[in-house]
Amino acid sequence: MQPFQSDVEAADAIASSYQKLRSEISKVIIGQDETVRLLLTSIFSQGHCLLVGVPGLAKTLLVQTLASVLDLSFNRIQFTPDLMPSDITGSETLDKDRNFQFVQGPIFANIILADEINRTPPKTQAALLESMQEYAVTIAGKKYILPKPFFVLATQNPIEQEGTYPLPEAQLDRFMFNVQLGYPSYMDEVQVVKNTTSGQTVNLQKIIDGEMLLYFQQLIRKVIVADNVIEYAVKLVHKTRPNTENASKEANQYLEWGAGPRASQYLIIGAKCNALLNGKYSPDIEDVKAVAVPILRHRIVRNFKAEAEGVSIENIIQAIL
Repeated sequence: MQPFQSDVEAADAIASSYQKLRSEISKVIIGQDETVRLLLTSIFSQGHCLLVGVPGLAKTLLVQTLASVLDLSFNRIQFTPDLMPSDITGSETLDKDRNFQFVQGPIFANIILADEINRTPPKTQAALLESMQEYAVTIAGKKYILPKPFFVLATQNPIEQEGTYPLPEAQLDRFMFNVQLGYPSYMDEVQVVKNTTSGQTVNLQKIIDGEMLLYFQQLIRKVIVADNVIEYAVKLVHKTRPNTENASKEANQYLEWGAGPRASQYLIIGAKCNALLNGKYSPDIEDVKAVAVPILRHRIVRNFKAEAEGVSIENIIQAIL
C-alpha cells in the first residue's frame, strides 16, 4: 500500500490526521490534552501505555473514543485476583464432534484496555505482557497472531494498594509511556458535568483506519535522525544510571537503578513521532525532551534518601534534563 506520492506528503498527512484526531476526541474528552497527546504518540509509535490515575477520570471513555476515531476494534478486560490467563488469551474447547477448537479471548482486538492490571496475580499479568511483546498468543503449543495494529492501555489506581500485585520493573519496561492522569481543572469539570448530565449524544467521525495507521507507524520508523539527537538521548539515559561514568549528581544522590537501553530506543522513536505529528520532518532535542518524562518515569528507581526527603521521580528527571 502506497497511498501517497512521497514520504513528505505522507508526513504532512500524519500531522493533519493528528490535529483532526485531537479535535474529534475533544468533543467527548474535555481537557486532558497532554494525556491525549501521549496516547496518540504511543499508538503512532507502535508502543503501549500505562495510565495511572484515580477512579472516575474517564479512562475507559478515553480509550473507547480513541478506538472510534481510529475505526479499530476495542475490548476492555477488568483485572481481578481470580482472573486466569485463559480468560485473556482464550482456550481450547471440545466441539460437538469432540474435536478441540480454539475460542478467542478478549485479547483479540486492536485496542485493549487492561483495567487495574495490578489487581491480578503475576501469572495472568505475564499472559498479557507476552502478547504485548510478541503480538501473538500460544495455546497448547500453537501460535495465534493478534490483529494489527495492536495497542494495550493498562491502568493502575494509585490509591488502593491493599491486595495488589505491583508490576515488577522488567514488566513495566515493556510500556513505552507511564502517563499520570490528574484531576480536571475547575472549568473543565464544569463542562464535563454539563455534557454528561444533559443526555446529548456525540457522533464521532472516523479519521483514519487500521490500514492507514499501520502505514503511518512504518513511516515513523523510517524518519532520519541526526547523530547529535541520538547521542543526546543515549547520554540522557546514561545520566540516570548511578555510579557509572556518565551518571549525573542527582542519579548518584537519589537513584537506586537507572533506565535500560529500551529507554534510549523509545526516546528516539517517540521523538520521531512527536516531530512528525507536529509538522516537522526530523526530530531535534526538543522532541526528545517532549517525551522524556513519561518514558523515564517508570524505568528509574528512587533510593531511600530520595523517599525520605520527598524528592519525586519527576523532580529527578527534570534536574537531569
